[in-house]
Amino acid sequence: MDFLIKAVDIALHLDKYLEIIILSYSSWVYIMVFFIIFMETGFVVTPFFPGDSLLFTCGAFAAMGMLGFYKTFFIILIAAVLGDTANYHIGKFFGDKLFEKYPRIFKKEYIEKTHRFYEKYGAKTIVIARFVPIVRTFAPFLAGVGYMSYKKFITYNITGAVLWCLIVYLGGYFFGNIPVVKNNFSFVVISIIVISVLPMVVEYLRNMKKTRVGPMSY
Repeated sequence: MDFLIKAVDIALHLDKYLEIIILSYSSWVYIMVFFIIFMETGFVVTPFFPGDSLLFTCGAFAAMGMLGFYKTFFIILIAAVLGDTANYHIGKFFGDKLFEKYPRIFKKEYIEKTHRFYEKYGAKTIVIARFVPIVRTFAPFLAGVGYMSYKKFITYNITGAVLWCLIVYLGGYFFGNIPVVKNNFSFVVISIIVISVLPMVVEYLRNMKKTRVGPMSY
């Protein structure tokens, strides 16, 4: 519980923590950023790690010259691509074993349904998921479980990672040090999280509406 509270605290006050890390550990900050992004995207059990907020903050510090602009960008990009790739292979390797060991929880039809879903919406799912916390962590795992072809997956994995880095990281670079943003950074971070989750909420409400309307139209 204390760890989760600390993780939330870091996510909400990332500007203060990152500055301390930069001043205290210098070049080690790049390794820390790499592993945080890699773990947030690469392991199903760590979706609570800061993602969007970390990219935005890194952009803001790069604009101040405290981080190398290109070095930080490519470290984040590589971590994002490798994280999703690792998550994909974890799903592909352990997926069947989970379904076989826990058939009441992980049913075989879930694999088939996931496979059909990714074959039909794979591109949109992998790219858009980059901008949705939690979903960003689970999408590549389910792609592996659903046996989405790796060639197709890696293409959209890289596309989504590039767009994610460009939009969020550059957003921090160009807007992170504007006085109103800098003085209300915690609010900005919360806003980023809310905006990121919004597409998922809209999609959920649409599905609920279809479920309710379906039986009536029948």
